Amino acid sequence: GKAGGDGMAVQLIEAKLPDFGIPAARPELPRAIYASRLDALNKARRAAGVDTLAIYADREHCANLCWLTGFDPRFEEALLILSSGQTPTLLAGPENLGRAQKSMIEVEARLYPPFGLLGQDRSQTPALAEVLTSAGVEPGQRIGVLGWKYFGTHESPRPDTWFETPGYIIDTLRQLVGGAGRVVNANALLMDASTGLRAVNEVEQIAQFEFGAVMAAEALKALFRSVRPGMSEFAAVQSMGLVGLPHSCHTMLSTGDRLVGLDSPSGKIIEAGDPLTTAVGYWGGLSSRVAWMVADKSGLPANASDWLERLAMPYFACAAEWYETIGIGVAGGTLDAIARKHLGDPFFNLILNPGHLIHIDEWLNTPVYPRSTEQFRSGQAIQCDIIPAVGPPYYSANIEDGIALLDQRGRDELRDKYPEVAARMVARRAFMADVLGIHLKAEVLPLSNLAAAYPPFLLAPDRLLAKR
Repeated sequence: GKAGGDGMAVQLIEAKLPDFGIPAARPELPRAIYASRLDALNKARRAAGVDTLAIYADREHCANLCWLTGFDPRFEEALLILSSGQTPTLLAGPENLGRAQKSMIEVEARLYPPFGLLGQDRSQTPALAEVLTSAGVEPGQRIGVLGWKYFGTHESPRPDTWFETPGYIIDTLRQLVGGAGRVVNANALLMDASTGLRAVNEVEQIAQFEFGAVMAAEALKALFRSVRPGMSEFAAVQSMGLVGLPHSCHTMLSTGDRLVGLDSPSGKIIEAGDPLTTAVGYWGGLSSRVAWMVADKSGLPANASDWLERLAMPYFACAAEWYETIGIGVAGGTLDAIARKHLGDPFFNLILNPGHLIHIDEWLNTPVYPRSTEQFRSGQAIQCDIIPAVGPPYYSANIEDGIALLDQRGRDELRDKYPEVAARMVARRAFMADVLGIHLKAEVLPLSNLAAAYPPFLLAPDRLLAKR
C-alpha cells in the first residue's frame, strides 16, 4: 500500500463483495405525496411571481413532470399547464394519452397529435394557441417554463429568456401573453441544488431510489462474478441480469483501447490485461467502476504497472475522506476542496464536480464546486462521483455510488415505514466501517449494495481497497 493525501494509508485486503440482500418489490409512492408536491409547487410558483407553469417532458427528460404526476411519456412528448384555480391540463400524444389520464394528480388529459411520432394521423390537431388558452394562459401573464435545464449569467446576459424547450411552444406562449407578459425559464423552481423542490426527497422517495441503487449495484456485482477474458463486451453486459426498469442513463461498458467512460458495449473480445469501465443507472441510483482484467498488479501493462499506487490508492483515499466528511450542513465547497487536495495534480485531470444530486434524472444539479457555500440538507440523495480522466495508459479509477442524508427524525420515519430499507443501510454503514475503515456520520445512509467496495482486479474480485 501507499499513503494517500494527509498520510491516509490505503491497502488491498481480502474481503468478499458484500451481500446486503435485494428488496422484493419497488416501493410505490402514495398519491398523497403527489398532492403535497403540487401544493409546494404552487406555493413556489406564487412566491416567484409566476401566473402559470408549463412543464415539458420527453423520453430523455421526464424527471420534472414525473416528479409531479408519476407520468413519464414514452416515444412521445408531453406538456402540463398549471394555472391557478384550474384543473391542470396535460397534453399527450396518442400512445400516451391513457397513461397520462392515470396521473397521480387530477389532470384534464388532452390529445395533442403533434406529440406523436412522424406519419401518425394529425388531421384532428387543435390550434396550440386555443389549447393553451383553454388551459389558462392569458395575455399579460408571466409564464414559467420547465423542461430540464436552466442557464446563468456565464451563458447569457438574460438567462431567464433562454429555453431548452421546443421553439414552437415558446413562440406560441410569447404570442399569447403579448408585450405586457413574459415567458421565463422556471426550471430552478424544481432543479436548484439548494432551493429546488426536487433537491430534497421524502423518505418514501428515498426508499424508492434505494431500489434503483440496489439494482444498479447488483448488475455490477453480477458482472464482477462472471466477466472473463475471451468474453465479448456484449456477453459481459448480458451477465448483469438487468431488471428492465427505466434507466437514468444508457448502460456503459468498454474495455482495452476502446475504453471511454460513456460508451456502450461492442462485440470486442475482452482480453486479460484490459482495463474495463462500466456503469448502470436506474432512477435514483447509479453504480460505476473502473478496474482491470487481471488477478493482481503483476498483470497490469508495463507502462501502467504502478496504477494501484499512483492512481487507485490516492483515489480511494480521496473517496474515503469524501464519505467521512459529507453530512447535513456541510458546504459543497468542502467536498470540492477534498478532491483537489488529494487529486489536484494535473495527472489526475478531474473534469467533473466531485459529487452531485441524483434523482429520476442521473444528475439533477450539484452544490459541489470551488468555494461553494451551498450546504447539504436532510432528504438529499447524492452521488460520490469523483472522476479522474487520466487517459491511457492509466485510464481512470472510479467507485461511483449514492448516499442519502436523513436527520434523526427522517431516519426514525424511514425505519418505521421501510424497516428493511433502513436495515440494509445500517448493514452497509457497518461494512464500510468494519471492513473498509470508512466511518460515516450518523445521517449518511448508503443506498448502494456496493457501498464503497472497490475490487481493482476483476480476476480476483474478493480483494478490495480499504483504509489501513
